[in-house]
Amino acid sequence: MAQNNIPISEVYWALVDKADRKFSMIRDLPFYGGTRYDSYFHKVFKVYTQLWKFQQENRQKLVEAGLKRWEIGEIASRIAQLYYGQYLRSSEANYLSESYIFYEAIVSREYFKDGPLSSQDTNLVNKQFRCLARFLIVSLVLNRREMVNHLVNQLKLLVEECKRTFQESDFKEWRQVLHEIARFLKYDTPFLNIRPLRYSMILDPNPDSLPHVTSWEGRRNLRLREAIVSSYHHNEVKFTELTLDTFRMLQCLEWEPSGSFYQAGASTGGNGISSGQNGQGSNRPNYSQDITDPLLPPNPRKAILYHPAVTHFIAVLATIIEDLPPDGILLIYLSASGKRGQGVSSPLSAGAIENASESTVKNFQSHDMASDIQCSSTSTSQHNIPTHSYSQCNDNNKHNHPGCLWMGSRGTGGSNCICPSDLIPFTRRPLFLIIDSDSSHSFKTLRGAEMGEPSALLLSPISPSPATTVPFDSSGHSGGNQFTMFLTAPLQAFCRLVGLSGSNIDMDAYNEADKLLTLSLSAWGSTLATSDTLDPVWAQILCDPFLRRILVRFTFCRAVLALYAPTFNNKEFVPDCLPHLPDSVLPMTKASQTAILQIAHTFGVANQFRFTEGISAPENGI
Repeated sequence: MAQNNIPISEVYWALVDKADRKFSMIRDLPFYGGTRYDSYFHKVFKVYTQLWKFQQENRQKLVEAGLKRWEIGEIASRIAQLYYGQYLRSSEANYLSESYIFYEAIVSREYFKDGPLSSQDTNLVNKQFRCLARFLIVSLVLNRREMVNHLVNQLKLLVEECKRTFQESDFKEWRQVLHEIARFLKYDTPFLNIRPLRYSMILDPNPDSLPHVTSWEGRRNLRLREAIVSSYHHNEVKFTELTLDTFRMLQCLEWEPSGSFYQAGASTGGNGISSGQNGQGSNRPNYSQDITDPLLPPNPRKAILYHPAVTHFIAVLATIIEDLPPDGILLIYLSASGKRGQGVSSPLSAGAIENASESTVKNFQSHDMASDIQCSSTSTSQHNIPTHSYSQCNDNNKHNHPGCLWMGSRGTGGSNCICPSDLIPFTRRPLFLIIDSDSSHSFKTLRGAEMGEPSALLLSPISPSPATTVPFDSSGHSGGNQFTMFLTAPLQAFCRLVGLSGSNIDMDAYNEADKLLTLSLSAWGSTLATSDTLDPVWAQILCDPFLRRILVRFTFCRAVLALYAPTFNNKEFVPDCLPHLPDSVLPMTKASQTAILQIAHTFGVANQFRFTEGISAPENGI
């Protein structure tokens, strides 16, 4: 185009306009549905590749024609959004890493410095706020805590600067966002991140070394291919659309990067942005580039649903089930209250702050690619499923009985609750259900009602066990559900139960307990794999490292809560599973009691548990 004597600046702005139009095309595409939207992503990325290359090759002329640094930063921010969006669609952490590299370049080179504030344009300042907020999300998911703290400070400084330049009301919502991230970090402490929540090839058993399931010869093995992770609680601790529970479960279903890919990427500039102040690195990004870590298998794809309408949840579930491969199993994680009116905060409650921050999130997401996930009020048609549990759910709504999961703050009937029978049509394919709710046991009605494939169910206790010391915030929320914490960070959950935290824990004892837990989890896994009474539902998923790890952690959780003295022999405080696991891994077996006693003894809290006479910890520890 430039060869036809068209000014460089006109070519550039034509490319910007084209890129904006392409970006708008994919902004509202859903993040679920497999690879069906990949072609759209590639088309948009192709345009941004051309735009980025063009501005690099003609930077000086464009600057002379009036190109501002913040405009370059905005292009880089869009590219980072594209990478993050593709991570959400594919769950491949390499896309997340590429997004991080672009955002880091924007912040380190201060592309937005002086431009927005000096122009006194609130729209430009909001662009900077949104860029920092998006970078915060990426840094959180990547567990880059130093950068998270740095970005929080950046946001605080920007808010203070804006107070001196603009009316405070223009940025009141961003102060609420700061409140939200501060509350999130208050409960997601460094102690909870001592060990990666992701599956580590170094710390967790190598998938190739998992014991062979002897009772499952000649039958198929299932792999976790897809997951739906959803949470809906009153005033729950969250940042944007990531609650503490979904944040932990998201990481639990991914591989911890081995480092080989990222080290190689860092030496070449990663995404092609050099460390020079002008950012004139290589001509990447290249959307067709193979950005996978060869040492790691693919991550299961995940749909993260924050406060979804029931109809939206079912629509996502149907779409994912349709695309599930023959050897695939779908994990459904649902964390919600079984009590009507506990779904979201009332406008007069402490949740008013959260509502304000949510409106801000929607504001910056309206320029992002997440509008399909936002909760919207929808009408719901009745489900004509001839089972007793659905009619029971409707009856129970009148009496506030926990027979379903509440996914709304008002109304009655099926429009605001998920009943066990809602999942029955989807049991034609293998399902692995994790229900963390005070009405979790109502989902036992699924067992035997499946329409093709028996489902695996892990059900939380009806009531969480009272911990020795639990830091509650003003809303009464303790920073995530106990059952979910046991499945994602089991040793930290144990410490929290017995009143230990990062401030009062002996790290030598912690490390010894971690080794004991690793050995115990491995022993439980071997016991399950070699059991003659292992149900085929569990046998066919033990080869999957993610599902196996969750299952053995469930065994640990059940043993701890069953032996915990304040709730000893009280089924209300003990999780359950269907089908039942072999008797050899029950809490009262000698092996299970010894494992819990060893860990409790290491921390000096054995007196908080009850053990059968004759159970003792070895004198030499491990």
